[in-house]
Amino acid sequence: MNSITNICVYCGASLGSRPVYQQMAEALGAELVRRGIGLVYGGGSVGLMGTIARAVHEQGGKVTGIIPSALKTKEITSQVFGELITVTTMHERKAMMAGMADGFIAMPGGFGTLDELFEAITWGQLGIHAKPVGLLNANQYFDPLLHWVEQALSEGFVRAHHRNLIVVAEEPASLIDQMNVYEPPAGLVQWLDWNKA
Repeated sequence: MNSITNICVYCGASLGSRPVYQQMAEALGAELVRRGIGLVYGGGSVGLMGTIARAVHEQGGKVTGIIPSALKTKEITSQVFGELITVTTMHERKAMMAGMADGFIAMPGGFGTLDELFEAITWGQLGIHAKPVGLLNANQYFDPLLHWVEQALSEGFVRAHHRNLIVVAEEPASLIDQMNVYEPPAGLVQWLDWNKA
């Protein structure tokens, strides 16, 4: 059983074209608060980022946002939810988010969300971390991505045991339940302890 204190959520800086995405962000925020899990996220107050941060903050949960200084004028309106940490680069942002989290959840989003998601998956594959990586598959948004994973498996670019690096569910409670019992796939590369290098 994993001990999840904080979850890093990757999601869009826009709301998307369907109300279900905003509703799911609110539902995930409520579920985090219900379980006493803190939110680590990209620090913005716009889009789905702002939706989940607002949901957690307004229900008394812990919110930690991490944002590069160059994005503050683009991703923050007049509202700031919880603690906001300003960093210099995107690399610094992603490393700090990963270090503060006990697991990762990707919600619908664009290129930036996928960049963050695949970095978390790759780090798990390399044994840099052993944390669960979840997809909250709202409205089957990630189905094409999951089909691509199967294609990569069938074409020999992803190994079969790496399929289990990704935990998938369509509802927040089910996803977090699965993440709580996540075990890293056997046979992963064990990385040198880079924090002590």
